[in-house]
Amino acid sequence: MFLGCVSVGHISTSVQDEFPDIWWQPVPDDQVASWEIPPQAADRAKSEVVLSKRNELGQFSNLWDTPFSLDGDFYGSVEGLWQAMKYPENKEDERFKDPTLVWPFTREQVMKLSGFEAKKAGDLASANMKKLGIKWITYKGEKIEYIGKDTLKHYELILRACRAKLAANPQLVELLRRTKSLKFIADHKQKADSPPAYKYHEIYMKLRNE
Repeated sequence: MFLGCVSVGHISTSVQDEFPDIWWQPVPDDQVASWEIPPQAADRAKSEVVLSKRNELGQFSNLWDTPFSLDGDFYGSVEGLWQAMKYPENKEDERFKDPTLVWPFTREQVMKLSGFEAKKAGDLASANMKKLGIKWITYKGEKIEYIGKDTLKHYELILRACRAKLAANPQLVELLRRTKSLKFIADHKQKADSPPAYKYHEIYMKLRNE
């Protein structure tokens, strides 16, 4: 799915603090995925840390298998929610208007997914949406142009989902507290103008403050 590797950036030097060294443990260049920001890209001396999936901090990733409930529905992960919103909600859904398109999963099935399985399900749905000329997703029957006029509405939904994730997984609350005032860095490349909902690392710093 991904090719090549990226530069690992600067390496954190030995720093005396209360945090586990594994949070900054370097990954060899030839093992870094093309999408990845490795642990050593953070400057420990400046209190930075990457929310890397290579250690326990990866639990804050949208992809992580951390079940929760939101507005009466169950989700296997935040990614499950995110990608499920691309799928038709019912038989009358506009996204079913082209009978030649195949939706490989039901919305309910995607809601229960996590990891790259959820991401792949969303990629397949995105391909269908592109063919239909659709630039919106839905939540509880409401259309949301998440890269457009409804960016803030989408952000508030993902923020609530992350908050619900913490409430359902108390071990994550404890882990979040253990990070003290560290500045979080996403473990994958993002565009400078990415919508706020994409910046999960900033969301968890906000929730930590709460």
